[in-house]
Amino acid sequence: MTPRLPLALAILVGAGAVAAAVAVVATSQEGGAAPPAAIVAATTSAPAPLPLDSLRLAAVYVRAAALPRLRSLLVQQHGTIVGERYFHGATAARAANIKSASKSVISALVGVALAEGALHGLDQPLAELLPEQARALDNAKRAINLEDLLTMRAGLQSTSFGGYGAWVSSRNWVQDALRRPMVDEPGHRGGDMIYSTGTSHLLSAALTRATGTSTFEYARRKLAAPLGITLRPWAADPQGIYLGGNEMHMTPRDMVKFGQLYLNRGRAPDGTQLLPEAWIDSSWVSRTRSRFNDNHYGYGWWIREAAGHPVYFAWGYGGQYIFVVPSLDLVVVTTSDPNAPSRSGSHRDGIYGMMEEIVTAGSGA
Repeated sequence: MTPRLPLALAILVGAGAVAAAVAVVATSQEGGAAPPAAIVAATTSAPAPLPLDSLRLAAVYVRAAALPRLRSLLVQQHGTIVGERYFHGATAARAANIKSASKSVISALVGVALAEGALHGLDQPLAELLPEQARALDNAKRAINLEDLLTMRAGLQSTSFGGYGAWVSSRNWVQDALRRPMVDEPGHRGGDMIYSTGTSHLLSAALTRATGTSTFEYARRKLAAPLGITLRPWAADPQGIYLGGNEMHMTPRDMVKFGQLYLNRGRAPDGTQLLPEAWIDSSWVSRTRSRFNDNHYGYGWWIREAAGHPVYFAWGYGGQYIFVVPSLDLVVVTTSDPNAPSRSGSHRDGIYGMMEEIVTAGSGA
């Protein structure tokens, strides 16, 4: 049975609202720059995509083998894996720490909770999402809403990057994230993107309270089990709230299954509608843009172009990616060694370059 959207969510993420959001995006990006036309619309009607050019795909795998940090590259088109290779001792059975690609899973869980009515709307504020923790906050923080958290526009000082270690060493991760000073307006008041795993962890805390179960158990029942994904418990804070947006582990094939869920418009392999189609559309509308990497961001998903095609992706530190290209009916997954000493962008750029080649291989160019 297809889950019913609560009225407030249906109004916010229905097809008409997506079109309205697209119109707003062109004038509301960081720095005032509108995104390229191809990455504004989440879905468009188009002719059936061509099969990937096998010779070009083979050349991509030669290039992949030259990336010392790469551990896997999987390519699936039309629901069939057309390329799968593991590097430097990695195997299909070995689960990878998908790092911040976990944030896209948290976003999916928020979509499920909204559809079921456990969460009540994208404008639901912290005062309602986490009333006990929000009681001592000032009005500006209490007004931060669900959409602000999903789009990394809470306005709170980041807990990521140089502040991550101190945050996860604190006695209460939720309180530590909320005690951070406001360094910008929340997104609903025009604030910009501030990437922060603490912001995503607030989503996990809100899910735990709203659903009456742990984020792990909710993810296992609502996503992993129906998709045939093996999901094991991951790191939790001292209060037992599972880390929202980091440290989940999946095999590369399970990562493909999660990407295919979005490509299939929220349907599981047996046809069950796990996520509303409207949530997929809304997640893939650009809401803001990173000032550091220039990629656009929706609800827990990054957005960029490759060879003129819109690409939506989950992104984890060190090179953990789930790329979804609806126009080519394509899912591409990479896993990498996240513990390499260099923070250079060369590995990331190598993966982006491979994506350009893979998309070109399916474009008939």
